[in-house]
Amino acid sequence: MRKISANDDVMTTREVGETLGVAVRTVQLWVEAGVLPAWRTAGGHRRIARSAVDKLVSERKQNLAPAGVVASQENAPLPKILLVEDDANMRRLFRDVLVAWKFQVELTTADNGFEGLLRIGEIEPDIVITDLLMPGMDGFAMLRALSTQENQRVERLLVVVSSLDPDEIAQRGGLPSGVAYFQKPVHYGKLEILLREFLATKSEQLAELH
Repeated sequence: MRKISANDDVMTTREVGETLGVAVRTVQLWVEAGVLPAWRTAGGHRRIARSAVDKLVSERKQNLAPAGVVASQENAPLPKILLVEDDANMRRLFRDVLVAWKFQVELTTADNGFEGLLRIGEIEPDIVITDLLMPGMDGFAMLRALSTQENQRVERLLVVVSSLDPDEIAQRGGLPSGVAYFQKPVHYGKLEILLREFLATKSEQLAELH
């Protein structure tokens, strides 16, 4: 392992992983999601500014609180997001994306559809984001269960994030009406717009009730 000099201004994905104690693939996911700015050399290798790594570390320390809370202001109740995803790297990535967006939310995770249903019953999340292909109960089964048993007292946003394309999803029975769909690799800018618009609309609706 090459020793990283304090005078180095540029780092490789491997060096960033060693510095932060994460896998190289996690660093690559950060780059692909726009959490960590990078550029490619003429040879196609990613290079990352040390200042960008330092900024990421600082933001994670400032914004990540215990118990799944990404950020908190005063004592106001936070909107709740449930992420159902069996890939630990993707769960870590989504948490870091929320930090980069400076979202004021409480994030809970589950690694399969069965656990996802349990968490939905426990915390009643405002937004559920789920993968489809997972061991045990997959996302298809979880969404079908929700569509038949859920009596929503408040509106909930359901979002699917999957490597399956629309034709493959249709072959497996499709998705319930009203479920938003993003194919991996996710366009996080579009996902952010969807989540912000939903939370803003819901906040306005709740304000009108009071």
